[in-house]
Amino acid sequence: MPTCVRPAAFALATALALTGCGAEVTRTADGKEASRKADAHYPVTVENCGERKTYDKAPQRVVTNDVGITEIMFALGLEDHMAGYVMPDDKGDLSAVPWKDAYRKTEWLSKDRINKELVLDARADLVFAGWNYGFSEGEGFTPAELRRVGVDSYLLSESCRNGRGKARGVMSPLDALYTDLANLGKVFDVEDRAEALTKTFRKQIAEAQAKAPKGGDRPRVFLYDDGKDKPLTSGAYAGPHDIITKAGGDHIMKDLKDSWTTVGWETVVDRDPEVIVINDYGDTTAGQKRNFLMSYEPLANVSAIRNNRIVVLDYVDLVESPRNPAAVSSLAAELRKPGS
Repeated sequence: MPTCVRPAAFALATALALTGCGAEVTRTADGKEASRKADAHYPVTVENCGERKTYDKAPQRVVTNDVGITEIMFALGLEDHMAGYVMPDDKGDLSAVPWKDAYRKTEWLSKDRINKELVLDARADLVFAGWNYGFSEGEGFTPAELRRVGVDSYLLSESCRNGRGKARGVMSPLDALYTDLANLGKVFDVEDRAEALTKTFRKQIAEAQAKAPKGGDRPRVFLYDDGKDKPLTSGAYAGPHDIITKAGGDHIMKDLKDSWTTVGWETVVDRDPEVIVINDYGDTTAGQKRNFLMSYEPLANVSAIRNNRIVVLDYVDLVESPRNPAAVSSLAAELRKPGS
């Protein structure tokens, strides 16, 4: 039977607790809190997907797209700066996460695709999304189009295009997470929160790595997202690459200089993964995906199928999000188990 891995709640709660620190505050004569450094902080400039962007003040009505992006804002304690979020309802149970109060507090604008009309109706001043995480020329929803109607945008760093057509990825996936935390910390004047989160995440991953399989004991791992004719999987620039590698696995598609992309089944068979990680989301359940893999004749002699070594991780564990470090810990524990 597959093992369904969920990020450790205590690790997420620890990260969440650290978001309580931030700018020093003082009180005015009427008892209101006022930041001692807010006026001096702006303007600030950050680099986002190769573009230098300057902010004269913190955005106040941010619209986010998708669960990982939304939870980056929540992890930084920025729900008060949000107009709302867009997210399908197939992204898992949101009532048990450390950010459940932020989810309750923030408006769920749509369970459909994000679009310009929705953003304008929300009176957004910034859209936090990414290429294939909301932004798409085919849908006519791009940063350039938003700029034309007076709305700024911030691109998820995992989604940065790298100059090879529409291939995505300019840095390792965890570096993308740390980059976005640092940039947003600066943009919203919560740098202390961003630094505390990053420090916690690095420590959590280092502890997982210390226990992870090493050298020749590192099992070969394949990430299966979906697809029957051709599997959608992760290259070197999507979250699963760092999650698998830091957890002690040998990511068999590490040579693909892209984030999420398709390959041929013959490549999977040739590289003979010893463990398959299923991305759990969408209309096709993890159980249905597992049943397909176990019954698909071309995979019959693949080690992971013969030994029934299939692990399930949630979508939000595998896309850039504050749940990535806990996913490293969870997968590391699975990879330490002997093959059946």
